[in-house]
Amino acid sequence: MENETMFWDASIHDLKKGYIYDESTALYTCIFCGYKLECGVIHKYNDTLMTSEKRMKLHIQENHGGSFNYLINLNKKLTGLTQNQQEVITCFYKNKTDKEIAKELGITESTIRNYRFKLREKEKQSKILLSIMQLLNEKSSKKEEYINIHQTATMVDDRYCITEDENQKILKRYFTDEGYLKTLPSKEKRKIIVLRKVAKLFKPDVHYTEKEVNRVLERIHEDHVILRRYLIEYGFLDRKNDCSIYWLK
Repeated sequence: MENETMFWDASIHDLKKGYIYDESTALYTCIFCGYKLECGVIHKYNDTLMTSEKRMKLHIQENHGGSFNYLINLNKKLTGLTQNQQEVITCFYKNKTDKEIAKELGITESTIRNYRFKLREKEKQSKILLSIMQLLNEKSSKKEEYINIHQTATMVDDRYCITEDENQKILKRYFTDEGYLKTLPSKEKRKIIVLRKVAKLFKPDVHYTEKEVNRVLERIHEDHVILRRYLIEYGFLDRKNDCSIYWLK
């Protein structure tokens, strides 16, 4: 999906903001979901007029809980953070004291200080690794392009080690020229490639009823029920507990 590429190509500065601005198109785009706003338009929000940039900031806060909340809650395979680290960092972000954190999480203050030390070391290592990879990419004459992992993947492992060339071959094998899905593959890697394409049929920031989801999926495959289930299972779609509303995750 478009916002996947945008997410992984974004600079650290853009990730912190949660959006980018493209001067060539005069569009503000949310990195997390692809929501777009045109520059120069004045928006009315709760009886207040605001620019597109300010409205985008509100969108990120309202729909994603802010950039910090979105990033910290990504799969730990993407962030490299354990659940305990996520909880402690969230408390740090809320400016809670070590005493307050210790009471809330049931750990000692010395453990919290140890978390601070290890996180700073991890930050240093990340900076060095990032520099090394940038130098490697500049030097390397052969670069294999891999598809981007969707940020809401429920599990990240070697099933996602998919090159762009492999991606195209699998799509050509399982889809007709008209976009109809011939059959749903049983192998996990191929299934992910197929589901990734199917998920593109749904628009970000749009809520669908179950009937509407079924109608979209029926156009490309006769077994829309299994397709819908897999889209949920693999983290491409989400839904309310009563299955009344679905959306692109």
